[in-house]
Parts: sequence; C-alpha cells; structure tokens
Amino acid sequence: MTDYLTKSVTKDGMFRAYAMEATGVVSEAQKDHATWPVSSAALGRSLVASLLLSSSVLKGKESMTVKVLGDGPAGGIVVDADANGHVKGYIHNPHVDLPLNSHHKLDVGGAVGKGSLEVMKNQGGDEPYVSNVQLVSGEIGDDFTYYLAQSEQIPSAVGVSVYVNEDGTIGAAGGYLIQVLPGASDDAITQLEKRLKSIPMISELFLSKQKPEDILKLIFGEENIDILQNMPVAFTCDCSKEKFADKIRGIGNKEIQAMIDEDHGAKVICNFCESEYQYSEDDLKALLSKKHNDKKDDEHDA
Repeated sequence: MTDYLTKSVTKDGMFRAYAMEATGVVSEAQKDHATWPVSSAALGRSLVASLLLSSSVLKGKESMTVKVLGDGPAGGIVVDADANGHVKGYIHNPHVDLPLNSHHKLDVGGAVGKGSLEVMKNQGGDEPYVSNVQLVSGEIGDDFTYYLAQSEQIPSAVGVSVYVNEDGTIGAAGGYLIQVLPGASDDAITQLEKRLKSIPMISELFLSKQKPEDILKLIFGEENIDILQNMPVAFTCDCSKEKFADKIRGIGNKEIQAMIDEDHGAKVICNFCESEYQYSEDDLKALLSKKHNDKKDDEHDA
C-alpha cells in the first residue's frame, strides 16, 4: 500500500485524527495536467484536503465536489472525492509561475487569491447539499479548517503539504485532519495547537520515510492513539467514451449535425484526467439515430 489514509482516535476520547500520504495521487495529477510547481502545490493541496474531508464526513457511496474559486492566476480548482479514497481534480491554469512567498515557499495563496470554497455533497437525496465559505488565505489548509468550523460545526485543524522537486515532479504530498470531539478540555486543545506548530511540514516527514501512523503518534504520543483503519487512496477518473457519448446526446440535434457536416467528427478531452476520446461521423450519426429512436419510444409510451 503506497498512498493511504490512517483513521484514528485518541485514547482519551478528545480527538479524532486522520493522516494521509498522497504522493502518488498528486504525482498522477501533475503528470496528467503537466502542472508547474505552484499549480502542482495548489492542486495537490486541494486533492489532499478534499480526500481528508470526504473521508471524515461522507459514508458508503456518498461523494462530493469541492471548488476552490479564487481570483488569482491559478483560476478555479475542481475536485471530486468520495468516501472510499477515490479522488480526481483539475486546475484552470496549470502553468502558474510566481516568486516564492515571504516564507520562501511556493506561493499557493498568491496563486489562488481571494474568493470562496464551495462544497457540494451528493448524499443520495434529490438535490445535493451545497455550502459555501470565504477563502481565509488561499493556502488551502486554513480554508478547509474554516469550512469545517463554519459549515460542519466541527472545530478542526487541517494541514496539507506538497513538496515539488527541482525538476517539477512531486517529491512528497500528504496531510492531516484533526477533529475536536465533545468533551475535549481547553488545556488539551491548547497543547495540541502548540504541538502542531512545532512539528515539521507533513511533506518533510514523508520525505524522511515517516508513515501516516508515525505522524499521528508524533502529534499525540504513541501511548495515546488508537489506529482504527488504513484505507488506500488513489487518483481515479471514471470517464469513458460511453459517458461522454451520453453528454453529446444531451445537446441539440442541430449541433450534432454540425459536427458531422462541418467537423466530420468530434473530439472530447476529460478535464479531470486529460484522456481524449474521438467520435467519427458514423459514431455521431449513431448517436443521432439513438436520440431519434428514444424520442419515438417516449412518444409511443405517452
């Protein structure tokens, strides 16, 4: 198991904690979208934070779409994640180049800018549940922490980190999410805050061969952590030629006919994984024919 998320609870019952390595997840996204370092970090942090969030608030077949809608040069970031460790995402501008920030780190906040964080949960109802908060810093971890406090009413701490190698590849990526449980003492919360400020960045810990369980033990102490589950996580896109064909069928007949007459086919590229699907004239004619037959069936049923 390369990339995985560890779920735990402290033995004193005061905190629920998640830690995750997602180097492979972010590497796959970087390769698919050919992102430059700042964009890699912005997209990577969003993927990690969305996986942590979905694993903590979703269950079963539920899923969510997270949108980081900033006014910076990165443009919007869109991530789909589910309760079972699957994630996919893309960034509007994969080629952002900015100077290092005042902390001599990749300027993710400058790339994202000001705006909002939108979370849309698909939990089986007729309509998804949508909540929206303002971006606090654009650094992603702070923004998800604020979201959890405001929209989920769960005091939490979210830390996400991506280390980009000099050649632009991903050296390490991961994060943690800690939720304060009812009954947690003020002293315990204060001690946790101090501890989180004192530990190295998560990506640095992974570069030194630490595992998610090691990070949880580093934060809370080995004697005060119960490991509940290790769950694989992966960048997974479920796009297919058939699914995009359904979307093409959804547009007007005139538009499809124009693709046949003028373009002699169509090409669709998936936003999430950059997979390319070609539709020949015959493919498009078959789609038109199916639309026509479906309409006749509907009229017959009526």
